[in-house]
Amino acid sequence: MRRQLQIGALIVLASISAAHANAINGELWHVPEGVVDSPTGASPANVPNTTPDVTFSVNSPLNFVATAETVNFWLASSAAFNIVENTPNTLASLMSDFRLGTIVKFDGSLSVTTGQTFTFEHDDGITLIINGLTVIGAPEPTPPETTTGTYTGPSGTFDFELVYADIGGSAILKGDLAAVPGPVAGAGLPGLMLAGGGLLGWWRRKRKLEAAA
Repeated sequence: MRRQLQIGALIVLASISAAHANAINGELWHVPEGVVDSPTGASPANVPNTTPDVTFSVNSPLNFVATAETVNFWLASSAAFNIVENTPNTLASLMSDFRLGTIVKFDGSLSVTTGQTFTFEHDDGITLIINGLTVIGAPEPTPPETTTGTYTGPSGTFDFELVYADIGGSAILKGDLAAVPGPVAGAGLPGLMLAGGGLLGWWRRKRKLEAAA
């Protein structure tokens, strides 16, 4: 019985962890700097329709930061993994060499609630779209700054897309895209905690009855 309880507790904890987990896909391209050095630099329209120079995965929160560093250094700064270099020598190249800049597209899904805010520190531009709605629209190049946007759509789990562009100098992208805890296997986070507590209470009552007998 103790082993069954331990397994049940592990299932509850795993479910809670799953509610928070939010692996993100990333695709990176070098593009002419004139593309990203414009008022629409970090916009979905500027994402190339070609095979990415590099693909990778990363967990939220994002914590990318580099100054005049290589693509590989920038990816490592936020512990990116599953890195695949499709175009040779891209990882060893600079994020921006004042001839070529960089566009990065992140996508995945997350659970959001109406009125939820998202805050990013960035240099240069970013655009965040959730469920087809633009939550942050700051695509043009900028010194390091912090931008906050509010999601105004319905609550639920939806696809998102985050486009980031870098030209010269620092390359900063910091922000949280972790999922809001939501229903897991028919129960929300509070329900999972109550289920775990109920299981433990049942076991204790059973032990008392067995001792009394």
